[in-house]
Amino acid sequence: MALGSQAVSNAFAQAAKGPSGLPLPRFVSLKAKSVNLRVGPSVDYAVAWRYMKSGVPVEIIQEYDNWRRIRDADGTEGWVNQALLSGERTAVTAPWMRGKGADVFVNMRREPQSSSAIIAKLEPGVVIKVGECNGDWCRAEVEGAGGWVSQAEIWGAYPGEAFK
Repeated sequence: MALGSQAVSNAFAQAAKGPSGLPLPRFVSLKAKSVNLRVGPSVDYAVAWRYMKSGVPVEIIQEYDNWRRIRDADGTEGWVNQALLSGERTAVTAPWMRGKGADVFVNMRREPQSSSAIIAKLEPGVVIKVGECNGDWCRAEVEGAGGWVSQAEIWGAYPGEAFK
């Protein structure tokens, strides 16, 4: 049984890489200030949506040639040219809590622990730059403020994902 599960793990590991050799899915951000989200992987396909802000986090879920199928924090999916994407990591603070009240915040803390001092209260839906994550906390920056946010309270890093 152990041998079979190892083979399944190896098959999954191979299937989890796209044609680019990079993992799928993975988080990136929009590089350009104006990005067309298309219904298919070519400029011949219609534009379904236009993003008007750079730095927005998106998840690459599929690759085809130099096109990437992406999903945003709201679940919208479509295709963009890879040249319009950046490897810079960003995240959205608790997008699932938008509209839940004026007293709902994501706390940015001085150190990566829940007992650390709160240095900023971020509204749901704020885009933050993410420098690193340790699996539980991410070092983040927004409008000159820097600190740590709980990885469970952002969209832009997978649960347990660690990177620098």
